[in-house]
Amino acid sequence: MTSTQDTTTGTGRPPVVDLDTWQAARDALLVREKAHTHAADALAAERRRLPMVEIDGTVEVVGADGPVPFVDLFRGRDELLVYQHMWHDGAPVQGQCEGCTVSAWALRDTVYLRARGVAFAVLTEGPWEEVPPFLDFMGYTEPWYSVRGVAWPVGEDMGRITCFLRDGDRVFLTYTTTGRGTEVANPAFALLDLTPYGRREAWQVTPDGWPEGNGPCWYWRTTADGRQDWDASRPTPQWTRPGATPVTSLGRHTHHH
Repeated sequence: MTSTQDTTTGTGRPPVVDLDTWQAARDALLVREKAHTHAADALAAERRRLPMVEIDGTVEVVGADGPVPFVDLFRGRDELLVYQHMWHDGAPVQGQCEGCTVSAWALRDTVYLRARGVAFAVLTEGPWEEVPPFLDFMGYTEPWYSVRGVAWPVGEDMGRITCFLRDGDRVFLTYTTTGRGTEVANPAFALLDLTPYGRREAWQVTPDGWPEGNGPCWYWRTTADGRQDWDASRPTPQWTRPGATPVTSLGRHTHHH
């Protein structure tokens, strides 16, 4: 076995060791990772046993084909998962919610949900006439619906992932989550947590001397050259869209819906 080298890089990073020592530490961490996975499986089982709330499946939402009853969003399937997207009335594309973009961008192709019999849609409280130009710019192809004026749990409280179950014409609310609960929509969070520097946010627990963290969600919107500038930035994925010229202002005029 190669001898251990208990040294550091001189920049506050973890010790540099031989491969055998690293493997032993990795194997020890794997035990805890497996326990974490099993605990998550147990939580998912509890989630599936939550009681349900029956809601009015005939309430109308507005999509590309005009008003339709909410139950139609199931498209004949038994399960429906929706992302409820915040909206800033009258704002240009760069002024729409960067936090919701994190989730909606990652959910722009839900083929694996459909393969398991789960329908998907994005709901927003934005007025429908403002939605199609935004979808065209973003390149979104999954179905979106305006739920302006519709009561919770279909409308009102946005920035959520919410699940519904259908039994014939009856519709039931089964689960909803917000805040960091929506991180499951975007694999980038879990992937960043695997990297040496993680999310580079100040709240993280990191080795002494590690690069100083930024504020939460700092990478959600950037300028054309990757800088943080709230007024001259846009949601990060928008820079990949055709016609995404630099902006001079955020462009929000009202609080989100």
